[in-house]
Amino acid sequence: MMTHTRYSEAFKRQVVEEISRGKHLSPQKAKQAYGIGGAVTVEKWIRKYGREDLLPKRIRIETMKEIDELKEARKRIRELEAAVADAHIDFCLEKAYLEIACERLGEERDGFKKKNAMTLSDVRAGKVVK
Repeated sequence: MMTHTRYSEAFKRQVVEEISRGKHLSPQKAKQAYGIGGAVTVEKWIRKYGREDLLPKRIRIETMKEIDELKEARKRIRELEAAVADAHIDFCLEKAYLEIACERLGEERDGFKKKNAMTLSDVRAGKVVK
């Protein structure tokens, strides 16, 4: 059977205060000192009482090359997204044109496609259906 430990507001505030005064070097050390369960319990208390300044900071240091590579990658992603969007619009237009052509010819679209289908090998061989 699991037991859930509840901590009083006074205890929570005391732990946060002790961290701010330097008694515990980190939320993890305070957690260990008092046997507090939960991976982020003390961090939640720190946020609850508005003392985010006590939380460990994560600083990422990058070389100029890494920054440039990231910028280039993001630019390339934008270009590819635009190309996919353009291709999708082209596909939708082609589909609509085919529908209109089939309607004017009095043919079903699927039947028209099967009768007039070309394979990639036909295109590579220079065969043109007329």
